[in-house]
Amino acid sequence: MKTLHAVLHLSLLLSTLSAQQVDEPVSYSCTEGYQFNVEEQECKDINECETLPDACKGRMSCINHYGGYFCLPQNAQIIISNGGEQPAATTRPPPPLFPSHHGNHQTTGHQARTSSVQCPVGFTADEFNFCRDVNECVPSSPCQHLCYNLPGSFMCQCEQGYELAPDQLSCHDVDECLLSSYLCQWQCVNQPSSYSCICPEGYQLQGTRMCQDINECETGPNCREDQVCWNYFGGYRCYPRNPCQEPYVQAGEGRCSCQSLSACRGFPPSIVYKYMSITSDRSVPADIFQIQATSVFPNMHNTFRIKAGNEEGQFFLRRSSNVSGMLVMTRPLIGPREHVLDLEMVTQNSALNYRSSSLLRLTIIVGPYAF
Repeated sequence: MKTLHAVLHLSLLLSTLSAQQVDEPVSYSCTEGYQFNVEEQECKDINECETLPDACKGRMSCINHYGGYFCLPQNAQIIISNGGEQPAATTRPPPPLFPSHHGNHQTTGHQARTSSVQCPVGFTADEFNFCRDVNECVPSSPCQHLCYNLPGSFMCQCEQGYELAPDQLSCHDVDECLLSSYLCQWQCVNQPSSYSCICPEGYQLQGTRMCQDINECETGPNCREDQVCWNYFGGYRCYPRNPCQEPYVQAGEGRCSCQSLSACRGFPPSIVYKYMSITSDRSVPADIFQIQATSVFPNMHNTFRIKAGNEEGQFFLRRSSNVSGMLVMTRPLIGPREHVLDLEMVTQNSALNYRSSSLLRLTIIVGPYAF
């Protein structure tokens, strides 16, 4: 009996060994980006963000996903869609995605392993039980303007002149006029995806942002025949061609002379009319006008002063030489306004007991703007 039992035991052992040797060995191979886990007997995703040294360049964030990884800027907006739920936006990279159960392995031999796949949000299982990225941008784009598909998510961007709304999906116009007060010289007008500059009356747009004065005296006859047109910054004015009043008579363009010494006693023998224009709020001090003697006589001494029109003390007449003086603006002038100054030059010789004067009536037109 013992011999028979031993023979039966040996026969069973040989049968078992023979059966093991007859079965073909089972081998496993995973798709790229996965490796087979012997303990759990399934393909596991490789976290390239941990295994690859310096996977992303330029301080970009590395984001692992099934079968690979991608790099995004540090401040990238990531939108994760979860079916019909409202997409959630985050500025931090999402955590690496790992499945709880994954069957992405292939078998060779007589036996095949099959298992269901649980894909994370933004992925769906294909016919081979692989988790494939869902392209949220097609067929209908969730973004108002531009949609960019990302592994497991998507990102919206806006066209030039627009920016993303808080929902990270829609776009609203950027009001460029609020970004800077230096876009336009005068006034900025916001437009969809852009802006434009406009100029006040009396000016025309030069280029895209600067305003240039319109010379109305050149564009057409705006004054009567007996008047002269004078253009200033932002407008024009008409002045008499003959400004002379009794007892003066016109002796040339803008020049009045007194022909009777008895009638002009106490008055300057001549008056010269001049006009000039300046911009509003000009920086001071500023030299704005020079008065100069037209005739020079030997041994004569000339002095200059503002005889009238400077009651508010906004000007100063500086003697620059024996024959010239410089009008200096000492305080900023705000327009539109007109200032009329009488600038007097007194010529005298003490030895000859000679004294004479001449008057220059200067009209200063201050424009309404600083340009």
